[in-house]
Amino acid sequence: MRHQKKQLKLNMQRDERAALIRNMATSVILFEKVKTTVARAKAVRPVVEDLITKAKTKDTREAIRQISQIVFDEKASRKLLEVLKERYKDREGGYTRVVKMGRRAGDAAEVVQIQLV
Repeated sequence: MRHQKKQLKLNMQRDERAALIRNMATSVILFEKVKTTVARAKAVRPVVEDLITKAKTKDTREAIRQISQIVFDEKASRKLLEVLKERYKDREGGYTRVVKMGRRAGDAAEVVQIQLV
């Protein structure tokens, strides 16, 4: 049975979707805020929060290995393990925030900003 196995497809093939989510997660970690659509923000939010949790709770070598499988840039993994790990050491979860920005002019898609708290 596929109970609670929902995944946002984003109208893409599996490989394209995985690359998009990995790129957006890397951008959120590096720049701490990214402007995107609602569906993409909902898809990338659990990935970013899971990466921060892995950086906080895992052994350093194991965390480096697991983070490098998802994050493209070495600077982002370094930032996770050095800066964000210390920033969120007392926080139990909820590392990201999604703020509505309005609608895009071209196609009226709802635009949001996903940012680290």
